Amino acid sequence: MLKISPHKEALSFEEIQFFNEAFRRCARRIILATTLAGSGHPGGSLSSLSLLLMIYALAKVDPKNPRAPERDRVVISNGHISPGVYSVLCEYGFIPEEPFLMEFRRANSAFAGHVEQAVPGIEWNTGNLGQGLSAACGMAKALKLKGLPNWVFCLMGDGEQQKGQVIEARRWAVKFGLNNLIVLIDYNKLQIGGAIHEVMPQRIKEEILATSWNLIEIDGHNFQEIYQALRKIIKGEMEDTSKPSAILAHTIMGKGISFMENDPKWHGSALPEDLAKKALEELGFDPSELDLLKEKRKTYQVSFPHEAHEALPIFLNPSEPTIYSFDTNIDCRSAYGIALLKLAQANNFSNKPPVVLGLTCDLESSVKMSEFKKYSPQAFFESGIQEHHTATVAGALSKEGFLVFFSTFGVFGIDEVYNQLRLNSLNKSALKVVCTHLGTDVGEDGPTHQCIDYLGLLFNLQDFEIYIPADPNQTDHIIRVIAMRPGNIFVGMGRSKVPIITKEDGTPYFDENYEFIPGRGDWLRHGENGVIITYGTITNEAIKAWHILREKKIEVSVLNIASIKPLPLDDLIRASEQQHIVVAEDHYRETGLGNKIASIFGQYGIKTKIKLLGHKAPASSGHPKELFKLAGIDALSIAQAMEELLNA
Repeated sequence: MLKISPHKEALSFEEIQFFNEAFRRCARRIILATTLAGSGHPGGSLSSLSLLLMIYALAKVDPKNPRAPERDRVVISNGHISPGVYSVLCEYGFIPEEPFLMEFRRANSAFAGHVEQAVPGIEWNTGNLGQGLSAACGMAKALKLKGLPNWVFCLMGDGEQQKGQVIEARRWAVKFGLNNLIVLIDYNKLQIGGAIHEVMPQRIKEEILATSWNLIEIDGHNFQEIYQALRKIIKGEMEDTSKPSAILAHTIMGKGISFMENDPKWHGSALPEDLAKKALEELGFDPSELDLLKEKRKTYQVSFPHEAHEALPIFLNPSEPTIYSFDTNIDCRSAYGIALLKLAQANNFSNKPPVVLGLTCDLESSVKMSEFKKYSPQAFFESGIQEHHTATVAGALSKEGFLVFFSTFGVFGIDEVYNQLRLNSLNKSALKVVCTHLGTDVGEDGPTHQCIDYLGLLFNLQDFEIYIPADPNQTDHIIRVIAMRPGNIFVGMGRSKVPIITKEDGTPYFDENYEFIPGRGDWLRHGENGVIITYGTITNEAIKAWHILREKKIEVSVLNIASIKPLPLDDLIRASEQQHIVVAEDHYRETGLGNKIASIFGQYGIKTKIKLLGHKAPASSGHPKELFKLAGIDALSIAQAMEELLNA
């Protein structure tokens, strides 16, 4: 593997000769891999190939230890150029050539159609364009927080500059001083729909400068120019060394193959076999190799091991619980803010890198992060009204050994950024998403802000755990529990102040002796005639319904399920034995907890009567209590539903 020092004045003749030959070898792999797979993106792989060869030659990355803590990071935002990336990784000894050519784009292969961390040397799964720069920002900030002098290189396509999230990331990088971030843009001026200026007119150079970045324009196929641009940035020779830097590299789609050059057809289409052989001949290779490899691929078993890429472990001191008395007038979000502050006080110290980080989007006071910010300003990131970028940058930060909380309203932290959370999940981040203002508890803000569809979305994110506390005390317990758990976790709560849930003797149910256990429910009240199952804000309504029914000599249980995922299966089976179940929730009925419970009963062949209460359609603006009544999830409606079920 050729390694280039940024301290050289210029590339030698021999080094340039090496890069030219490496380009030819990698171009061969690109053509073979895509034609053998019958699909892929050879055009952009060829246009970015010179940039890739130089980045991996300059970056401090070791093919023998690709996850070394003190490494530079290489993020490929335009993940569809995987044939080019894998080819360069072959060239530099990260991976062998044969499994790449034989397994590319096959089921269960590490060599996916878009780059994935399963391949050594890949830092982030990409393909959904416009997200790679946000992930690179997270890595660059993590290096800054740790005091490491490494660099983050982010390769991007020109078409993806059309994405709004890219602008969000550029602004964030400037605000938080990411002068260790270098973006290289493959400016081949073509995308799948044709010329980029016809698909969507854009002035990329001017936009980069307008967001206060350093900018260098180069010939993206001239190895000396690529080196000199990177050297100038790394050596600190830019006019403003406090800023992140971008290199706008003018390139040619399909570079190196005469009939592919400047033809958008080859952006996302593999060459047919006859043209692939013609391309191999142009590159100076035996075209008959394609036939031999094609035959070999037919019986080749997918076997290349996938690189592990779990988030770094977090070493955390747990905080002490806060217990609120039965007469405390407080909301769950305030309890969250206090728990977050206490975690910071136990783990963030001025003479060390912070452990607990917080990010929000212009909602610091609403999501109760103000005290956390005051105590640990270096760990708080106000990201503006830029939810898409913030969800991604928070996910990237969470992989770096930090406990990261991303907080905003439910409609912004779930609905708005579902795709970003989905990509975080695929990248095995360890993000704690804590959303406030869930449900029609938002009230007068109206249906645009009433997040009553979140469970249906979150259930699709396979690794996300889901917890919805019933009151401030349970909120405190849950926040401290998730702080000690790995992986992605969602915690949600409403806006309003809610009564403290008590035992029948009037003392707090979720007291200092309570232990929140994922996958276990809380039997708040006991009775033999039926079970009211609920969670979150509606828990108080369910307890009121219990009192209404008890006055009528109807004894039922109230089962609080704060652990939505994992679900408390044993508790649900126990509830089904009472034969009458009412599920009440401030959520759409079709995609909420009740529907999930009914599905589980069906899967297990459990026969029981079950009635689902929740929203059938978007609600209106109004006071939460009025909206609860209209949806049939207020105390009286819940009690009536149980009576009807018992009498059916």
